[in-house]
Amino acid sequence: MDQKQKLPDTLAIEMPRPRKPHPIVVIGAGGIVQAAHLPAYTKAGFPVIGMMDTVAERAASVAKEHGIGASFGSVAEAVKFAPSDAVFDVAVPASQLTAILPQLPDGSAVLMQKPMGETLAEAAAIRQICRDKGLTASVNFSLRYSPNNLAVRKLDDAGLLGEIHDLEVQTRTYTPWQLWSFLATAPRLEILYHSIHYFDLIRSWLGNPLRVMAKTVKSPQTAQLAATKTVAILDYGESMRVFVATNHSHQFGPEHQHSFVQWEGTAGAARISMGLNLDYPKGRPDTAEYAPRGNEAAEWQHLPVSGNNFPDAFMGTMGHLQAYVEGSVATLPTHYDDGYETMRLVEALYESSARGGLEIATVQPEEKE
Repeated sequence: MDQKQKLPDTLAIEMPRPRKPHPIVVIGAGGIVQAAHLPAYTKAGFPVIGMMDTVAERAASVAKEHGIGASFGSVAEAVKFAPSDAVFDVAVPASQLTAILPQLPDGSAVLMQKPMGETLAEAAAIRQICRDKGLTASVNFSLRYSPNNLAVRKLDDAGLLGEIHDLEVQTRTYTPWQLWSFLATAPRLEILYHSIHYFDLIRSWLGNPLRVMAKTVKSPQTAQLAATKTVAILDYGESMRVFVATNHSHQFGPEHQHSFVQWEGTAGAARISMGLNLDYPKGRPDTAEYAPRGNEAAEWQHLPVSGNNFPDAFMGTMGHLQAYVEGSVATLPTHYDDGYETMRLVEALYESSARGGLEIATVQPEEKE
């Protein structure tokens, strides 16, 4: 049978959308907001009514550029302006979340840019703030909603992957960290601000691992920054291989750069590319491929993918939150409680890296009797 005929008629998964979109007030006017949040909300038809940044001039400039009617230089001003049904899109460095969230109205709907704090202790504090204030809060783990990941979900739902036994993530590229000035002094970098997306994605597919083994290290090209290269193994038992390997200092041209997630199952395999990483911030198109298990002649089929992580995945995170708030969906996959679990995994990875592995010198042969 022609394996190509087994593919579903469509690989698009309709993400939850609110019946009536809520107005959005954005807190933070940085690069991610301009590159992904605002284009996504425009494309989805989600109304952005206010823009706040501690640099009031930047908030005003971004608001004017995107046709947003109001801008503010403080959270207090934004809160005073916001209607009772507003959703607060808090897109700020993680270290600012514990100061901003207490200023939001009790019972508000909030989308927090990842990560959920810089440490597990901060994540616990953020979780407690959300509980105390009754916030309906979600963490913006956009990779879950990337159209190519959703295409693989559709393959899996159709049984075309079978039982997944291998999941790997590899990124070898050049990342211009200087675009994010706050990272210059961040004590944690690569896992917390980049690969957290990969570890969250793995959790969304496989749940929490049993244990982790990791090493994250500095690069001589960015010696003034915290670690920017990582290798991590996630233990899901004796029949599953899961690992993440990242190198953000591969500045040798595009030929051997790559950024992908690959699944292998008993029936088939799938791979997605993360095009944004390959030429940041311009990016390349995201892709998805599938191959049935078979002989050496098995062909990888390029799958039709509608959209890219930037900006389409950001329609998914905001749309799902709004649909949950209005009650049209019963679950919120990136709820702050789930975000806390991803932060627990991140903390374990850093602890593993700090503790180190087994020293070879300590390994001795067994003595014979």
